[in-house]
Amino acid sequence: MAWAAGMLRASRRVGAAGVDFRDLYIAPQSSQVPHVPLNRTWWSLTPTATMATVKGKLLQHISSEEPVLHSKVSIIGAGSVGMACAVSILAKGLADELALVDSNEDRMKGETMDLQHGSVFMRMPNVVCSKDFLVTANSEVVIITAGARQAKDETRLDLVQRNVSIFKTMIADIIKHSHHCKMIIVSNPVDILTYVTWKLSGFPKNRIIGSGCNIDTARFRYLLGQKLGIHSESCHGWVLGEHGDSSVLVWSGVNVAGVPLKDLNAAIGTNKDPEQWGNLHKDVIASAYDIIRMKGYTSWAIGLSVADIVESILKNLRKTHPVSTKVKGLYGIKEEVFLSMPCILGKNGISDIIKVKLNPTEEAQMVKSADTIWKIQKDIKF
Repeated sequence: MAWAAGMLRASRRVGAAGVDFRDLYIAPQSSQVPHVPLNRTWWSLTPTATMATVKGKLLQHISSEEPVLHSKVSIIGAGSVGMACAVSILAKGLADELALVDSNEDRMKGETMDLQHGSVFMRMPNVVCSKDFLVTANSEVVIITAGARQAKDETRLDLVQRNVSIFKTMIADIIKHSHHCKMIIVSNPVDILTYVTWKLSGFPKNRIIGSGCNIDTARFRYLLGQKLGIHSESCHGWVLGEHGDSSVLVWSGVNVAGVPLKDLNAAIGTNKDPEQWGNLHKDVIASAYDIIRMKGYTSWAIGLSVADIVESILKNLRKTHPVSTKVKGLYGIKEEVFLSMPCILGKNGISDIIKVKLNPTEEAQMVKSADTIWKIQKDIKF
């Protein structure tokens, strides 16, 4: 009660000074307001009925609102991918609060203001931003899109090693403020950085999720639908393994309405296939390179893909997604690598892995994909 009375007096002084924190897009730091719980809204502390302002005259104060448990999502990185994730999450109405963190303060503030101004057109949560990771406190899901980009003539290992240095600080700041969050890694090379995040965080593997082949599978389903003249939602198939050139298209499981295409064309996806269906997999791999060549980066599809993953977690849908997780022990893989497998996602992150029955060729491809990752990963210095 003493705390509440103290806060009431403080809020009156703030109100009298004409300051309204709701007009700010950066959350107040703990040093500014040391005793306010992060899940308590500012307006619940303001006794509007006693203020000699337009707000005070407009509203008749009845009671203060109790703190409400809510779903909060934070995005680290306000670049093109991070903002596509933000817009996709907002459009689905998945979170009550969205926090953005980026080292480019001007861009981050501008993006935040832009989103706030769209709140009229959708059920928009509270959108906040800061360079300080305190703004991410109590997040249920944290999405990581930040990281170093590959420089000219730089090897993938050099790129990974630079990202390890960045992730050391970033992951420490995330877990400092959100001990029980699930982390979704989107930054590339995503499978290796998912492993790096798992090692640095100390979190159980179910709470560290790489966006992985969720987007590759979506690309394949779209291309398959285009070739068949059927909506992609009715076309089923999985791209597993590395999110990259060594990905594995599981042709043995591709079907439409439960009809396996392999029953219709035994050679489908192989070099002996007269219809060359295997070119669809090549198109999946090439599509990201093509988009980057034409527009400079990929954004919208991966943003929608990440929002799909977030929805399954926050709503405890227990949907199956091909996301990157630890696969040691599967298909004879002996190393601690992260590759995409069909995973059941819910409130605790990954609850189960679907043990897909691969044919011998596909299993060999999966092992090769793991080896591709391990050749780089084994030389990482933490």
